[in-house]
Amino acid sequence: MRMRRHQEEAHESSHGIDLAPMLDFVLNLLIFFIITAIFVKESGLMVNRPTSMETSEEDSESISIQILPNGEILVDGRVVDARAVRANVERFHAVKPESGVLILADEEAPTGTLVTVVDQVHLGGVWNITFSTAE
Repeated sequence: MRMRRHQEEAHESSHGIDLAPMLDFVLNLLIFFIITAIFVKESGLMVNRPTSMETSEEDSESISIQILPNGEILVDGRVVDARAVRANVERFHAVKPESGVLILADEEAPTGTLVTVVDQVHLGGVWNITFSTAE
């Protein structure tokens, strides 16, 4: 009786969770996400962007606003006045309401210009704003 109980306990304790299939699955997922990841290369004027520890890829369905070191504002590559940002954003938002705005501000750009641009984007009805940084 005593021997039998000891054998049952030893038999039950030898069963455990086999982690090999789970590791295979996780590695397959990792390989899948690496292969299917889309890397977007931004084109346009070179601005000296601030660096960040966390970066994300830009959405291709967004309007691009660049702020140069001298305070110039470019909306999709066209130089515009700060007051014209709102009209451009409203026009783009009317066509693609689910889209957002990508702001590429130079590290040396005036902070006041950046705040004005963000205010104009909000007045244009868009609250989905992404700030692009250097990787």
